[in-house]
Amino acid sequence: MAGFLQILAAGITVGAIYALIALGFSVIYNTSDIINFAQGEFVMIGGMAAVVLHGSAHLPLAVAVLAAVAIAVVVGLAVERLAIEPVRHAKITTLIIVTIGVSITIRGAVEVVLGKNFYRLPSFSGDRSLDILGAQVTPQAFWVLGSLMAVMAALAWFFNLTRLGKAMRAVSENRLAAELMGIDVKAMLRLSFALSAFLGALAGVLTAPITLTKYDVGIMLGLKGFAAAIIGGLGTATGAVAGGLLLGVTEALAAGYVSSAYKDAVAFVMILIVLLLAPGGLLGRRRAQRV
Repeated sequence: MAGFLQILAAGITVGAIYALIALGFSVIYNTSDIINFAQGEFVMIGGMAAVVLHGSAHLPLAVAVLAAVAIAVVVGLAVERLAIEPVRHAKITTLIIVTIGVSITIRGAVEVVLGKNFYRLPSFSGDRSLDILGAQVTPQAFWVLGSLMAVMAALAWFFNLTRLGKAMRAVSENRLAAELMGIDVKAMLRLSFALSAFLGALAGVLTAPITLTKYDVGIMLGLKGFAAAIIGGLGTATGAVAGGLLLGVTEALAAGYVSSAYKDAVAFVMILIVLLLAPGGLLGRRRAQRV
């Protein structure tokens, strides 16, 4: 039982990271119908920037983390302004290819500046594990889970109770009608990229003390986050969280009871199964589309 709880705790922690990344995918998709494959690079920027600011610039850990998230948000806004805005009216496939190009560019730039080494950010509350029913859980895991719950509560408040959040929801429901009602669709798209970058960077700074970080860490994390969004239902916050946690726990169980060699394949097998049985995702909304 202790071994099972240990695997479960690890799966939930990793799943919470996937959920944060999946939320970033969903935010941009809702506003623009774009699948942003540069989302993983926001994760990488958050972790790498925090490491540099804390280790090289010697900023306090809390300040370094906040500054790293802010840097990622600025990068997200720059991506929207310099890469997405000029081709905003292009086909969706073109926009997706643009995000792939942005991802490659950011990753290459960080590789040139910081190299290919692994980096570790210190844990927020130390490394002494807590014994929970025989399972050893690191304090950082509680930071990950607490941050996910705080983000979900903040997003629910933002989208349901604030004027700006309601405007973003209106754009996601009907972009043309929202524009006719006076909502600045361009501003909503910029805000979605900023919010997506924030979520990605938050995942990056939270996971860096656990799994280390590197210039290309965003590739697999981005794909896992995308898989979680698809599994749960792309465009839904609850689906993103459910998909992330389900993926994380399933991966941990596969690694613990089958073989760690198959861990990375779990996400893609799950995507295939979900697309065959429930194309809209487990909690996704069915959308009628006129063709």
